[in-house]
Amino acid sequence: MGRGWRIPREIFKRAAETGFLGIGYPEEYGGSGGDIFLKVVACEEIMRSGSGGLAASLGSLDIGLPPILALGTEEQKDKFVRPVLKGEKVAALGITEPNAGSDVANIQTKAVRDGDYYIVNGSKMFITSGYYADQVTCAVRTGGEGAAGISLLVIESDSPGYSVSSKLKKMGWWASDTAQIFFNDCRVPAANLLGEEGQGFYGIMKNFQMERLSLALMANITAQMALEESIKYSKERKAFNKPLTGFQVTRHKIAEMATLVEASREFIYRVAAKMDAGVTQIKEVSMAKNFACMVSDKVTYDAVQLHGGYGYMREYPVERFFRDNRLLSIGGGTTEIMNEIISKMIL
Repeated sequence: MGRGWRIPREIFKRAAETGFLGIGYPEEYGGSGGDIFLKVVACEEIMRSGSGGLAASLGSLDIGLPPILALGTEEQKDKFVRPVLKGEKVAALGITEPNAGSDVANIQTKAVRDGDYYIVNGSKMFITSGYYADQVTCAVRTGGEGAAGISLLVIESDSPGYSVSSKLKKMGWWASDTAQIFFNDCRVPAANLLGEEGQGFYGIMKNFQMERLSLALMANITAQMALEESIKYSKERKAFNKPLTGFQVTRHKIAEMATLVEASREFIYRVAAKMDAGVTQIKEVSMAKNFACMVSDKVTYDAVQLHGGYGYMREYPVERFFRDNRLLSIGGGTTEIMNEIISKMIL
């Protein structure tokens, strides 16, 4: 993407002008409205750019804004939601820490009330859009241990005591800036508290279904694009005086890849339909994410294998799909955490 492996900030403005950023958000706050399936289409089409990093950057508001909409006052929504949907500000979510990832209830970043401010100390790790974020919806500990002690603060990047690391160098998603954020006696207005103290864990968990659906969609479309590139290459590439599609082993591999991609997509769409109807899908969306990532792991691997040495070259899209794919079974809850959720709900 150039510019030091990042997308230019003006892309947020352009995306807002087209209404893309506002899809799924209330019109009264500058959103474009629409149901879950409009969001599904938007996710799939932005992934068609071939850049998971671009999709992640533009999608960072989808994890940073929902807690504000769920817990925030009208004044907070006007201040922190509207400018983001206009593309004027970049929003991020700050949950993961150097020593706490999927174990959300164990976060240690501390916020102590001091008159009209909170004094925040700690750090957040692997924050998508963290380097360029203007505001971070941040999980902090205002009470005792466990989930009940967690609150959410919107921390603005110009707050005293707020600093950011250099952009982290990742295997994939190069266009997405990822950073560690530090809070050193960071002064945050108490007016930036979302809801009441102790409501943070609820605010975080409320959006996990949608986040995991989005990651499942990203995995599925990654696999779909890898399949399409494999079909294209296999028709063009010749070996022993005939195209690769002339070999049964190639045809069967493509058939298996296509079957897995189709099954994954149908599963995701079914879960999305139930979510759109207001049916809780905690177990099912966890299954869909795991299955979609398993499929994408196999299909991107097979796509590189079908391309042979060319699949290892950066000139070919499958090399990028293979790298970008690896994060999907980690972000938004690892495969192992998804299995814990699934097993608890079954048992």
